[in-house]
Parts: sequence; C-alpha cells; structure tokens
Amino acid sequence: MRVGTPREIKNHEYRVGLTPESVRELTAHGHEVMVETGAGHGIGAEDAEYIAAGATITASAADIFEQCEMVVKVKEPQAIERAMLREGQILFTYLHLAPDEPQTKGLIGSGCTAIAYETVTDAHGRLPLLAPMSEVAGRMSIQAGAHCLEKAQGGNGMLLGGVPGVAAASVVILGGGVVGTNAARMAMGLEAKVTIMDKSLHRLFELDMQFGPTLNTIFSTRDAVEEYVLQADLVVGAVLVPGAAAPKLVTREMVTKMKRGSVLVDVAIDQGGCFETSKPTTHADPTYIVDDVVHYCVANMPGGVARTSTFALNNATLPFTLALADKGWRHALAEDTHLKEGLNVHDGRVTYKAVAEAHGLNYTPAEEAIGL
Repeated sequence: MRVGTPREIKNHEYRVGLTPESVRELTAHGHEVMVETGAGHGIGAEDAEYIAAGATITASAADIFEQCEMVVKVKEPQAIERAMLREGQILFTYLHLAPDEPQTKGLIGSGCTAIAYETVTDAHGRLPLLAPMSEVAGRMSIQAGAHCLEKAQGGNGMLLGGVPGVAAASVVILGGGVVGTNAARMAMGLEAKVTIMDKSLHRLFELDMQFGPTLNTIFSTRDAVEEYVLQADLVVGAVLVPGAAAPKLVTREMVTKMKRGSVLVDVAIDQGGCFETSKPTTHADPTYIVDDVVHYCVANMPGGVARTSTFALNNATLPFTLALADKGWRHALAEDTHLKEGLNVHDGRVTYKAVAEAHGLNYTPAEEAIGL
C-alpha cells in the first residue's frame, strides 16, 4: 500500500503522523511511504531521516492526497485538506466529529473511509490511541493553569503550591480518567490542594487507593460540582464521552460566581468543551477572560510539546497503521472489532452513532456499511 503523511497545517501544530521509525517499519513490510517535505521538522526529524528510513519526500500535500491510498495524520483535516480527500481513500487521524458539523459533512461528501484515533477501543474498553495524548494534555493542563494563575496572565496571582505559611491553590478536576489522573498527579506534585470529581464510585476508589489522603475524591453531582468549582482557584475540565460531545458541567451562571482571577482549563474542548463559556483557542492566542475568569481552551494542547507527543502517539498507532496497510481496511476492520470502533465515516455514511446523533444525521452501523 502507498501510505502518506502531510505536514500538519493547523495553527501551531508541530506533530507529525509518522516518525522516521514508523516509516521504516512500514517500508520493511513492503509498503511505499510518501512524506511531505518539512513534515517532521517540528519534532526534529528532517527529510534526510525519512529518506534514510525509506520514504519518498514530496513537495506538497496535494501529491500525498492524490497518490496515496492511506493518509496518516495527527489532527482533523482542515478545509483545504478535506477538499483533496477522495472516494475509497483511508484517512487515519484524530477527528473529534461530534462538535464539528462542517468537518463531518466534508468527510461524508468526500466518500473516504475515515477512521478516528479517539474511538478505537481495546479489550478493556479503553481508548488506546487517545490515551497517550490524554496523558500529555492532563499533565500540560496543570502547567498551563499554573501559568494562567499569574497576575500578568489575568489570574489571581497565586502560586499553585503556595509557600510555608501561605495557602496553596485549590485545584478541582472534573473527571477521573486518563486526563484527570495525570492532572491530579502533576498538581499534587506541585503541592496544590487537589480534588477530583467523577460519577464512578469504582474509579474514585481506585484513585483513593492510588494517591491516598493527598487527593480528595468527591462523587460528582450538580450540587457538588457547583460547590467545589466556586471555591476553586483552578478547574480542569477532563470529562469524556467517547465520540460524543462533552457534557456542559460548569454553567455560565457558575462562572459568574467564581472567584475573580480563577482559571478554567478545558481539556475537553476537542469534543466541544465541558464549560458553557468555552470556545476553542490556539497556542498563538490561548486564553480569554469571561467575568474575570481566565479560560484556557487550546484545542491541540499536546502540539505544544510536539516531540514527546508525536513519539507517544506513534507508539500507540503504529500497530493499527500496519494492520490497515498489510491487510487493507476491510480485512483489518473485519478481523479487529476494536479497530472497527474507530470507523466514523465510510462511503458517504456516518458509522459512529454518537456522531450521527450529534448532527441529526442517519446512522449506519459499521458492519452494515462495510458489508460484514
């Protein structure tokens, strides 16, 4: 199979779909790989390394979309990229379609087979291709939040961990999954007062066993969320409903009552955000202020640490990329029910129920769409 990786064009996105090491694995399996010139520059992987791994360097993304049977990316295809997708072509990348109707309709119109990293599952019901970036984003959320608390950034001027004789900041994390766990770990490491909230008592028990008395675990109800958010200095939104739009846990009314200079970091912004006042921002302009509350809603947070993120992502995606290339998409999806969960759009039909429901579109089960 001919596999291609274009340079990412989203604002301040420096990650790349395939590392030179991944290219070498693909070529060792007998596949052709095309890489757009400069695609790996942001992670310190230059064209010469890709050539040494067996790739062909091409001058433009158009060559890749025109000639390759499978396109491997990191972020969702931008409008100019969606226009180049074609019928029968495999797109393997993060999509986050539930809050993005233009992209959903663009993929439907292209006729491509779009497989989303974020909805591929494993035998334990986890999301193995989302997990590496969730780990990165969770850890970055505390770095970003600590910076936003500085007075020059609009924050209330608190040091996250305080100093002897001065109280530490109060950090509230909504969601105890991969993002929330990594955020809690970082915040506790900086000696903040940390509360994590979740609807799963089993997950709260696991977190209590993992972190002990340094972490406050609270069952999530509307009343509890409001109580803890209003007293927080930093709130991290870390909720996830796989493939679906994130629930709005913090209302506009709550935001108006929050402490002046407090900070909201919405890691769920790729799925629409879990604060009513959230809107996507970029690394170039990451924050805005609503009712004296600083909002950090960068939609591609891991892109800020592109080298770490790219290698972590490729470690997870490579086995699936190889399976798609070795077997073809139909056999790969037929043999791996977990990879099949990643199929969001195929041949003009929406094959992921939560995406169809989000946009009021007809839903076609993946098995039916691909003729299983």
